[in-house]
Amino acid sequence: MVAMKLEQALALIREVPDFPVPGIRFQDITPLLSNGAAFSAVTKSLACIDVEATLIAGIEARGFILASALANERSAGFIPIRKGGKLPHSTLAQSYGLEYGVDTLEMHVDAIAAQSRVLLIDDVLATGGTIDAAVSLIERGGGIVSHVAVLLEIVELKGRAKLLQSHPDLTVTSLLAI
Repeated sequence: MVAMKLEQALALIREVPDFPVPGIRFQDITPLLSNGAAFSAVTKSLACIDVEATLIAGIEARGFILASALANERSAGFIPIRKGGKLPHSTLAQSYGLEYGVDTLEMHVDAIAAQSRVLLIDDVLATGGTIDAAVSLIERGGGIVSHVAVLLEIVELKGRAKLLQSHPDLTVTSLLAI
């Protein structure tokens, strides 16, 4: 496999207008994921963020892909943060607002040992609601969110500002800002 620069990998992300509802400009990462060199470049870039975290949490669905690849790369534990009703054991739940509605995230109550350092991964930081809910779940579960890393950030939606309002000490890294 030929190595790819991060900028080349990120250039594979395509915008899909009016998905899932009119007015939303969906950022489709599947072309990046289907290119092995691009996926590797992204994983290697994420692997440099907060190397002391012992757990990697990923938000359903696309955050799972990035977080599980990173957890595997680091030999770290992976915590799935899922949409409501999809986990088989006792859960903590957190509702949040989307650009186009309301949803709920859940995490197993025993997913995190107390005071574990957790790196939270998602694909996109938009309005910040999903990541804010995930940070709250991790904290309620006894973990410490040491860092949030996203593939891309939609700056005009001001999600970073929302996150920092709720969690002022949080460090957020985005590989691409649009």
